[in-house]
Amino acid sequence: MADSGFPLPPEAFCPLCADTVRDPVTIPCGDTYCLECIKIYWDQFDHMGVYSCPQCRATFTPRPVLKRNLPDVYHEPRRELPELTPFPYLNREVYCDFCVGRRNKAVKSCLMCLAYYCETHVKPHYESSTFKRHKLVDEMGHLDRKICPQHEKGLELFCRTDQMCICVLCTVREHRSHNITSAEDERIEKQKVLVVTQTEVQRIIQERMKELQELKHNIDVLKEFNAQRAQAESDKTFHEMLQAVERWKSEINQMIMANMQSAMSQAEGYVDRLEQEIMELQRRDAELQQILETEDNIHFLQSFPTLCVAPEAMVPKVLINPQFSFGEMSKTASDMKENLDDICKKEMGKLSKTVSETPVYILLPRNGIPLNVDFQEPKNRTDFLRYACKLSFDPNTVYKELVLTDGNQKVTRKKTTQFYPDHPERFDGFSQVLCKEPLTGFRFYWEAEWSGEFSIGVAYRSISRKGKNSHSLLGYNDKSWSLLCSDSGYSAWHNKVDRDLPGAPRATRIGVYLDYAGNTVAFYSVSDTMTPIHRFKAQFTEPLYAGFGVGSSVTLCQLKQPY
Repeated sequence: MADSGFPLPPEAFCPLCADTVRDPVTIPCGDTYCLECIKIYWDQFDHMGVYSCPQCRATFTPRPVLKRNLPDVYHEPRRELPELTPFPYLNREVYCDFCVGRRNKAVKSCLMCLAYYCETHVKPHYESSTFKRHKLVDEMGHLDRKICPQHEKGLELFCRTDQMCICVLCTVREHRSHNITSAEDERIEKQKVLVVTQTEVQRIIQERMKELQELKHNIDVLKEFNAQRAQAESDKTFHEMLQAVERWKSEINQMIMANMQSAMSQAEGYVDRLEQEIMELQRRDAELQQILETEDNIHFLQSFPTLCVAPEAMVPKVLINPQFSFGEMSKTASDMKENLDDICKKEMGKLSKTVSETPVYILLPRNGIPLNVDFQEPKNRTDFLRYACKLSFDPNTVYKELVLTDGNQKVTRKKTTQFYPDHPERFDGFSQVLCKEPLTGFRFYWEAEWSGEFSIGVAYRSISRKGKNSHSLLGYNDKSWSLLCSDSGYSAWHNKVDRDLPGAPRATRIGVYLDYAGNTVAFYSVSDTMTPIHRFKAQFTEPLYAGFGVGSSVTLCQLKQPY
């Protein structure tokens, strides 16, 4: 087992093999052993029905059920992931029983002779009629398990009553009147179960690989989008400050990078563990395939109990915390500029506490419910403003009759065609525009004021931009969701389905709340109060971009996050 970097306690060593415990199990008396070691030790006492602890000699009847000890991944220090149950005697080096002097590596074993043969000594089995009824197989290292320990006869049958392989003589006494069948027939039945187990293992592999890709994507967003944007805005604010506060700029940047490095270290650690779990599951899949293809029925049946149960996930599902953001740093820099040295001291202390107490990731158990995290929906406008994001219209997407002003914060429709250069991302069929900023992984809120009929929503970057058809109309395809606003009321649009929304109060300001991780986008009428208009539930698979259909004019509102 790889060194985890922590000293191993005495119970980390198995008394039977005197090595580091692999797949540790604790038996009823409290002593701990390797799963395979105690299993093999107790196999010797199956005929007696009484089992004992090799250390304290405590006895148990019936045979205790062995279950691997699972680590507490939420509280233990980071260690190497425990390996899955190993394939019995996998890749064990076995040598020919008939070589004299230096023994050659065995290539076959005979189920009749119960012996191992190298390439030279196995030839008589192929060439002589004496051995024509013998059965040669490739499996190595477990011929001793083919002999009945009670009668020293070959194991050929299976007792369904006691779930164990037996010899012919066992049916006379120990297993008389039991439900007995041939090893071959029992293998056929148990193989069906093992195929189902393998299918489940393969499903888990696919699920964990998908989670791994999502986690890597969210890490990239955190690193390349949020952190870089926060640092850029912080730099812009500090350049406007007097030379006397340059020392505060240095402290802010150091805090950003320190928290960035801490966030990356934690998140990438879970990537490593998830990759390791997938490798272990792939190894289990290979083991299952090997046992399914074996010709040795006894070996198959004896290995079945160890391999038939699909492993439980060992690494909790991880979700990048949508509350983890660097926006607080940029806001604090602006406050420091206005209030100079005294306010800087106060705000730096407040900021340090905020960023140190906000986790970068959230551990999810397999049911997907976050642990100890307040994920309540925003209740009032102050709550929504916590997720306020700064957006700007993208000139490369703007329709030819639209004009951008106010630093790309306002768009107005004109009757004349504007001379924009050709661009593959420009809408050429509808009066539409997207914002520059990708929205993914977190919670976001923005507001827009409008006049004339307009639509507001979100779209994937892959939405079509060319032609007057449903593929490029905001909200009328499977790549976008939108709210159409007019003097007569509202309607919700998605994937060629539009739904009228009677009763919602009309307002010239619309708020949009996107919970990317929660798979929702909601629209609100904003005046003195916020009133819900409509909410979409969707499974988002790409970064989203704020989008607008412009009838007369649309202005992005400047929102300030509350303290």
